[in-house]
Amino acid sequence: MFKQIKNFFINLKNKFFGTISDEIGIDLGTTNTLVYVKGRGIVINEPSIVAVNSKTGQIVAVGQVAKNMLGRTPGHIKAVQPVIDGVISDFEITEEMLAYLLDKASGKRMKFFGPRVVVGVPSGITNVEVRAVEDAAKNAGAREVYIVEEPMAAAVGIKLPVKTPTGSMVVDIGGGTTDIGIVSLGGLVNARNITVAGDTFNNDIINYIRSEFKILIGKKTAEEIKIKVNSVKELDEPLETIVRGRDLVSGLPREVVITDTDVRDAISTSVLRLVEVIKEVLETTPPEVVADVMRKGVYLTGGGALLRGLDDLLKEELGVPVRVADDPLTAVVRGTSEILTDIPGYKEALITHDYEFTPKE
Repeated sequence: MFKQIKNFFINLKNKFFGTISDEIGIDLGTTNTLVYVKGRGIVINEPSIVAVNSKTGQIVAVGQVAKNMLGRTPGHIKAVQPVIDGVISDFEITEEMLAYLLDKASGKRMKFFGPRVVVGVPSGITNVEVRAVEDAAKNAGAREVYIVEEPMAAAVGIKLPVKTPTGSMVVDIGGGTTDIGIVSLGGLVNARNITVAGDTFNNDIINYIRSEFKILIGKKTAEEIKIKVNSVKELDEPLETIVRGRDLVSGLPREVVITDTDVRDAISTSVLRLVEVIKEVLETTPPEVVADVMRKGVYLTGGGALLRGLDDLLKEELGVPVRVADDPLTAVVRGTSEILTDIPGYKEALITHDYEFTPKE
C-alpha cells in the first residue's frame, strides 16, 4: 500500500514538472552537439566550438558562428573545442556552451524549473568524466541529469530490440571517438571506445597533402575534402575537388586537385585500425551473441557511417551483414529522446543511478 501511494505522488510530481519544465536529450559530441526537446524534435545541431576572448575571458560565439571563425580570428580570440575525444577537456567553457544550447533550445517559452536532461557520452569513460558531464549540465541549468553510453543510445535511436535477449551490434563513428557496442537485455554485453574517428581522418588528410603536395591546409578544409571526396573502396565514378592552401616551399597560396584516391590513401591506415578493433570486439564476445550478430548484422551510425564503401569493406572483412542506419548522424540524440519517454524502463542502460527512478506515466 505504501509503495502504491508513493508511486502515485511520484507520478503526480512528474506530470507537474512536465508542464513547467522541458525534457531534453543531448548528444554531446566532439564535432557537433545535437539537442532534442520533447514535443518539438531535434531543435539544435551545431558544432561543439566556442570562441573565447582571451583578454576578458568572455564567450564571443558558440556553435556555427564560432566554427566560422576557425583559422580567421585575431590573436586575442581563440576558437576552442571544449570536448575532446568525446570527453570534457575544459569544464567552464563546456558549461557555457551547454547553458547557451539549453537556453536556445527553450526558445522564448517561460519555464519555471530547469529541464530534465539525458546526455549521450562515449562508452567506457571514467567516473570523473561522468561527474564532469553531470556537473556541467546541472550548472548550465538542468534539473536532473541522466547519462547513457552512445552505442546504447544509438541502438535505441535506430529501433533495435535492446531489451530482448538478442544481441545487436552498433558501430558509432563520431568526430572524436568510435564506439563499438554489442547490446542485449538493456545493457552493453561488450564495448570498446577508440579515438579513430572523423578528426583522425581529417588529420590523416592534412598530413597526406602536406607530404604528397607540399601544401599546408587547416582542419576546416580537411573536413570539407573528407565530405566531398571520401571513399574507402574504389568508386565507379572518380571524385575530385580543388584544394587551396599555403605552399610549404614558396610560402605563397597554391591550389591542387585532390581525388577520392588521395583521400582513400590518406585514411587507409586509420580505417584498417578501425576494422581490427571491430574484429577484436567480436572475438571477445560470447558465442551466442556473436551468432545473433551474424544473423542480424552490424549497424553503422555517426558521421563516419557516411564514408563511401565502408559498409562493403566491413562486410568483406567481418563476414557478416553490415547496414548503414537511417539518418546515422542523429541516431544518438534520437536514442536519448526515446529514453526520456521511459527513464525507468531504461534504468539498466543508464550509467548513473543517482536519482530516484520513477514509474512510467
